[in-house]
Amino acid sequence: MIPLNDVWPLFGLRLTTPRLELRPIRDDDIPAAVEAARSRIHEPGLNPFSTPWTELPADELGPNMARWYWRCRGEFTPESWTLLLGIWHEGGFIGCQDIGAKDFAALKTVSTGSWLKQSVQGRGLGKEMRAAVVLYAFDWLGAEVAESEAALWNESSIGVSRSLGYDLNGVTRKAWGPKVETVQHVRLTPETFKRPDWELRVEGHEAAVKFLKAT
Repeated sequence: MIPLNDVWPLFGLRLTTPRLELRPIRDDDIPAAVEAARSRIHEPGLNPFSTPWTELPADELGPNMARWYWRCRGEFTPESWTLLLGIWHEGGFIGCQDIGAKDFAALKTVSTGSWLKQSVQGRGLGKEMRAAVVLYAFDWLGAEVAESEAALWNESSIGVSRSLGYDLNGVTRKAWGPKVETVQHVRLTPETFKRPDWELRVEGHEAAVKFLKAT
């Protein structure tokens, strides 16, 4: 039988940092992702996501997350893609780090987003996983810009961005679930990136980059 990695080459991608493993979420990983999300990501009423998916009832959260993972795969093209990487720490699933792009071949720009279950927050893991995908984007995919955003009140997310060298890149007002939020945009280049003192280990890159047509 043909290996699944030959059918969907991104499944062979692995990014490893001193404390984390990042790899694309497979169907078998979805229950662990749902369990991590159900354990709580943020305080009630203080939602850091523009789509308030974490506030869904428990019986709706799982199907909603599964649909999102399948949708990102189903709509994945070299011209417009979102790569959802699960985060494993000490053998357990703790969150998700995504990296995406539109017209990457021309713009060489990626955007990122993430979540971590609340019980592991405050340990620098959010910074480590963001650094991992930025390193991969700059050093392996040849990106020239990495962008992100957060609600203006989300000091932890903006703090991670600042610590990695992102520049503030203006604010906008956006619909944020049922509310309107002021959103801080941030921008990073290889020149401003404050690189970590560890080396990113990458497996499965050649097949992944060929699939992305990023070279």
